[in-house]
Amino acid sequence: MVEIRTLQDADIADWSRALNTGFLRSPLVTEEQLADRRSFFDLDRTLGAFDQGRCVATFRSFPQKLTAVGGAEVPADAITNVTVSPTHRRRGLLSRMMTQDLDAAKERGDVVATLIAAEYPIYGRYGFGPATWTTRWEIDVPRAGLDPRWSGPGDGGRIDLIDGEEVRKIGPELHERLRAGQPGAVDRGERWWKQNTGVLANSFHPWTEPHYAVYRSPSGEVEGLVAYEPKANWTDNKLPQNTAEVRGLDALTPAAERALWRYVASIDWILKVRTPHLAPDSLVPLCFPDPRSAKVITQADFLWVRILDVVRALEARTYNGAGSLVLEIADPAGYTGGRFRLAAGPQGASCTRTTDDAELSMDVRELATLWLGDESAVRLAALGTVTEERPGAAAAADALLRTSRRPWCPDMF
Repeated sequence: MVEIRTLQDADIADWSRALNTGFLRSPLVTEEQLADRRSFFDLDRTLGAFDQGRCVATFRSFPQKLTAVGGAEVPADAITNVTVSPTHRRRGLLSRMMTQDLDAAKERGDVVATLIAAEYPIYGRYGFGPATWTTRWEIDVPRAGLDPRWSGPGDGGRIDLIDGEEVRKIGPELHERLRAGQPGAVDRGERWWKQNTGVLANSFHPWTEPHYAVYRSPSGEVEGLVAYEPKANWTDNKLPQNTAEVRGLDALTPAAERALWRYVASIDWILKVRTPHLAPDSLVPLCFPDPRSAKVITQADFLWVRILDVVRALEARTYNGAGSLVLEIADPAGYTGGRFRLAAGPQGASCTRTTDDAELSMDVRELATLWLGDESAVRLAALGTVTEERPGAAAAADALLRTSRRPWCPDMF
């Protein structure tokens, strides 16, 4: 029988080979890669499936802080590096690793588990649902209609170029301020900033230094940061067809967001701008006089959530409306199912178990899609994945749960 267990240091090389195999990378594992993984892996949260001593499946988790609606952070079990080798598919290895990890997360007191799904159909059976979606745009700069005389913000603010060292100084505080008001955002540790400014560049994390620019408000406060990489492309007639690939853009205010997008699109020789993963309702198309200049190139699910504690999850977030709703939550895995009364309002919420008749019934995965405010219970009822036990209960849920702006997770993990 295939053994599922946590790793010892001696297993990391074999585990890494299995990971590379699952992600269709070269199976060769270098000493540099091993040293990198040893520097941050928590082996107690790193699982492998071993068949006759050879690793054939991988799984890892780490602690994460996820921002709920209203700005409160909840402890999350962030899942990553999930693979099953092609020789061992359909044997229940992922299910066994997932169960072991979620059992531990529940025991620790994590409110939710999170992951970024490479394939859509896999994780619903474990109680995960897509809680945020993402959009990427390509902006046709000549069509955007920008004033060719634009040379900077007209609001008294300014844009300055900085380097990676400065980004590591100002970036963490800027991101913390951003995620405090952005449902779906997650924390970034020191390793994230080192990895995304080239300090940890190696053969496993190839690096090209981008350009960095910050937006400072009229009072001099840093309110936005963008990282972008120009991609050169000159025609035979010496005409520039260059693209600016934006790696990331954090903006605390609409003024900062507009200024940074216009800055990138106004750089000489740049004819196209490609955005990173943004919220589907990002302002980016409307930052330009002609929004049709921004063409959608990616539209997909992004952050998936698995609720492990219904009471704490629903009490952690805020609600714009006021009301009461009895929810029947099915959780076949047994972590947090049952019947709950949610009584919510702008001043706070309480969620308690009840024996009252259910008004709205759903699987825990559907609750995950509703929790951050992105999905509509009315839509899910139309699909048949949510059941109205009382007419109008889905609309009442939307009035409580939906948010005016869509949740967004800026980070892959």
